[in-house]
Amino acid sequence: MSTQLETLPHRHVLTLPAEPSAVRAARETAEQALVEWGIGLRHPTVDPALLILSELVTNTVRHAAVLSPTTTVIYAAGADCLAFAVHDRHPYHPPLYGAATGADAGGGGLATVMELVLSLGGTALVRGDADGRGKSIWITLPL
Repeated sequence: MSTQLETLPHRHVLTLPAEPSAVRAARETAEQALVEWGIGLRHPTVDPALLILSELVTNTVRHAAVLSPTTTVIYAAGADCLAFAVHDRHPYHPPLYGAATGADAGGGGLATVMELVLSLGGTALVRGDADGRGKSIWITLPL
């Protein structure tokens, strides 16, 4: 997929405390945004997308909260694309594609994320912050 994320017409940003309640809030916000954008919750991409989102926010809560008291979720969509990012201020950049192939033994939930992303024909990317102290994991899925 070569969608330019900046050109997607629908966008919503949500910042939450990096605590367990963030997972549910991020998922519920995604559902509300999708409905507002005219993407039905029964679309075959939606359930896997919500699972991926939940796993990424869970990872931030479990692994990054010590250095990142908040997490930011960016939601975006267009006619043929759904994208979202989960941002935290922890410097570690997980090896996404290593998790998919089993090369990263500690992949756990990221392996599931990558299996879903790849099975849907999507992409995943870790974008580091300019100061090197944080990152966003971007997921893009076709609709």
